[in-house]
Amino acid sequence: MTQQPFSRPGAIDLSSLSGPPRTAGGAPGSAAGGAAGGAPGGGAGSVSSYALAIDEQNFQQVLESSMNAPVLLVFFSASRMPQSADLAQDLVTLSGEFDGRLLVGTVDIDAVPQIAQAMQIPSIPLVALVLQGRPMPLFQDVAPIEELRAALTQVLQQVAAQGVAGRHQPLRAATPGEDGEEASDPRFAAADDALEAGDIDRAVAEYQRLVDANPADAEAAAGLSMAKVLQRTQGVDLQAARAAAAERPDDIDAQTMVADLDLLGGHVDDAFGRLVELVRRTSGADRDRVRNHLLDLLNAVGNDDPRVLRARQNLASALF
Repeated sequence: MTQQPFSRPGAIDLSSLSGPPRTAGGAPGSAAGGAAGGAPGGGAGSVSSYALAIDEQNFQQVLESSMNAPVLLVFFSASRMPQSADLAQDLVTLSGEFDGRLLVGTVDIDAVPQIAQAMQIPSIPLVALVLQGRPMPLFQDVAPIEELRAALTQVLQQVAAQGVAGRHQPLRAATPGEDGEEASDPRFAAADDALEAGDIDRAVAEYQRLVDANPADAEAAAGLSMAKVLQRTQGVDLQAARAAAAERPDDIDAQTMVADLDLLGGHVDDAFGRLVELVRRTSGADRDRVRNHLLDLLNAVGNDDPRVLRARQNLASALF
């Protein structure tokens, strides 16, 4: 793979690109023609949680995400060079194999000629590595996916040797299946299999492995929290647990157990409310223990749930 001249490194400012794009000779600035089919990274062919189609709205944010982990930008045009779109799709596929160690941004130069112009792309295809906000050329050839995989592995090894070992958070939990329903995220396949088999301990271990590999993976962390709820409540008699909590209102083990059971039973507000009130009645290490248990349940439900927002507000009131 040969390296080509590339634009100067640094953040890219699109605000100055109000004029018409270049059109001479079919250069990357040309607006003629549209990309055929779905755009790699964002269309129907995308199968990775670590790839997205680049546009003017997300471009700067993607560059900023390179501060902690590498970003690959692949410039292509399905209408002018179909092989370049195939290259983009292969890189999207490979992005899922590296578990967040890199993010692939696909740039359809027909759809977003301003970005190609800002980056001063000489021709397509072109793959650029962006690290800590600084873009640099990587290669400008179409190659078999096996060669691409080896090249990316080598790049990531070099990046890690420079001390950059962060990971990107997945962009989506699942992709649509052929029947229109969501297909399972392959990252969670082992944990899902363990849950289906009733092996809760193995499911916890699988989620823990994902969280250890990428602490910023909010979906894996939520899965781990819920799996731990299942683990703690295995074999517990609901009526006996409620009776124990009623008899011992200040017993942290008894109260947190009923909160876990309420959560699993769909009584989410009851679970949160029980622990918020227990926070009010405790202090010191006991209060920290109850608070941490509540935070774990909030994480299991997810911050998008309005009940979680209310519980966080109530917890803040109880603490302060």
